[in-house]
Amino acid sequence: MDVTVWQKKTMLKLIVCIKQVPMVSELPWDARTGTLKREIAEGMMNPACKHALEAALQLKHKHDAHITALTMGPTMAGEVLYEALTLGADQGILLTDKRMAGADTLVTSLILSRAIKKECPDFDLILCGSQTSDSETAQVGPQLAEELDIPGAAYIENLEIKNRTIRIKRLADDFLETLEMDLPGLVTVTTGNFHPRYASLGGLEDAFNRDDIKTLDADSLGLDRKLIGIKASPTKILDVFSPTANKENIVIKGAVKKIVEDIFETYGDKIGGAMEKDLKTHEHND
Repeated sequence: MDVTVWQKKTMLKLIVCIKQVPMVSELPWDARTGTLKREIAEGMMNPACKHALEAALQLKHKHDAHITALTMGPTMAGEVLYEALTLGADQGILLTDKRMAGADTLVTSLILSRAIKKECPDFDLILCGSQTSDSETAQVGPQLAEELDIPGAAYIENLEIKNRTIRIKRLADDFLETLEMDLPGLVTVTTGNFHPRYASLGGLEDAFNRDDIKTLDADSLGLDRKLIGIKASPTKILDVFSPTANKENIVIKGAVKKIVEDIFETYGDKIGGAMEKDLKTHEHND
């Protein structure tokens, strides 16, 4: 058998789903639609996605794998694909179309699955961040596994692949679980391990000169416009607001002994909860 052909057939094919999120503390929300105004916010790669990418890069080092970075968003979202190429991804796919804007997690998973089936049907493993900093739903990964009808595991902290089987470790309900599943499959990666490497300026410059990013819209994916975008999303945003903390200053006067007694009388339950003790069951000596 031709060695080159055998290597092509057995090369591990990885897909990393990454997302560009706003790099701001006060997120620019559209009060009318309940969605982020991503086009006016400076973007960065979602932190958990960076850890998923790092996990893929480590697998590439061990198994000579091929990495496809996949993202969905406005044109500017392509920046995170160039960052992924700089770090070691082999190609990028940008899904962008105004008709996709405002998609919730269910519709997003549908679009991602359609792109994967079209562009990377023979994948072995999909890696996603466990959650995104702009929504924290943690739903896209599991929903994508359902769309593709493949096994999936969330919140993994360690993984290894051997003989078409992936062994993963994760913390769940204070227990360390070790799971195994056959490939192809999907995992979502936490930020506990797989600490991201840094992208060099020289590497970024080289990445922007590469022609390894493919752009796809709804038509190229054969998507019905009635099934995509905010109108097709079953999730409805009722209200968007920035939480505010209400503080009340209380001044307690008197002798030290009386002040301490008043504090324990008024706030004993809260103090005990923080200390994980029932202060009322303890006798206090003067």
